[in-house]
Amino acid sequence: MKELVEKIKAEYAVFAANADAQVAKGNKAAGARARKAALELMKDFKEFRKASVEAAK
Repeated sequence: MKELVEKIKAEYAVFAANADAQVAKGNKAAGARARKAALELMKDFKEFRKASVEAAK
């Protein structure tokens, strides 16, 4: 689960950087990258939730 948390942190950093670039500079390509990172984060969060529930049992 530690690797999953590190993956989430890295993906969030990518999302944050691209989202900031879109908002601050109007960079449309960065917006697309931020949306892609958001989709990956959703998948990772679901996986984390499953692992967390399993570990709590």
